[in-house]
Amino acid sequence: MFLCPGALVFCKRGDILESKFIRKEKWIGLSFISPSLIGQFMFFFIPILITLYYSMIDNPMSKEFVGLDNYINIWNNSIFLRAMKNTFIFTGISVGLIMILSLGLAMLLNKPLYLRNIFRSCFMVPLIVPSASILMVWQVFFNFNGTLNNIITTLGFDPVDWMNSGYSRWIVIIFYIWKNIGYDMVLFLAALQNIPKEQYEAASIDGASNIQKFRHITFINILPTFFFVFIISITNSFKIFREVYLLGGQYPYEDLYMLQHYINNLFNVLDYQMLSVSAIYMATFIFIVVLFWKKVENKLDI
Repeated sequence: MFLCPGALVFCKRGDILESKFIRKEKWIGLSFISPSLIGQFMFFFIPILITLYYSMIDNPMSKEFVGLDNYINIWNNSIFLRAMKNTFIFTGISVGLIMILSLGLAMLLNKPLYLRNIFRSCFMVPLIVPSASILMVWQVFFNFNGTLNNIITTLGFDPVDWMNSGYSRWIVIIFYIWKNIGYDMVLFLAALQNIPKEQYEAASIDGASNIQKFRHITFINILPTFFFVFIISITNSFKIFREVYLLGGQYPYEDLYMLQHYINNLFNVLDYQMLSVSAIYMATFIFIVVLFWKKVENKLDI
């Protein structure tokens, strides 16, 4: 194919104009995302680097580099071990329960029940009402001289100090589930409504039971949502510190003393090095859980 010199010059000019246009678009795009990049750099990457620095020094005054000694020595602290244990127990129980209950409610409300929309709205109310106002009601209800103990003493039983007993952890778990179950339920409900009904009809014709339908149709179709809800539930479980702090104070009952309490109390005494180590351990745990579920999700080709 023959091209005249004029055509070649025209093509070269077109390529130059196109490359200039692409560069201009790139600079315009960078100008739009630069505020977000600057914010991420200032409030995310720099604090992480500062936290890593403080976790590897003796104290903020002498600033003697000690390497990984702080990461090792913290495991000799009984308070840290108790906080880690309580955090893992609370996360394991609360996340497991909320996954089961929210999925069960979503499957129930996915059926043509009477007043179904009203029930959906009721489960979303906890997301709208501020936690602080609700916790005031819970404090009145579970206080030693509160409503629940008044009912118990009326029935002839001895009152219970609910927030300073073995029941305290379950009270916080119930509050966590009550607060977050509506959001998880809506996510599951949206996933259930996207499952083609033809699959259930074909399974019914083949004589599949309800358990087989759930295992081979429902669960397979909602797996992406299941992974997402699981990660969100773990993240929300680490946010429960505000509620526990308002219920039990700075030093609550030993079953409620979470890793967040430990970090908060270290900040109050300016123990930056151990505070940084604790924060890194907590962030690492969340990262490992998310990475593990991501690997499982990729292995299942979801």
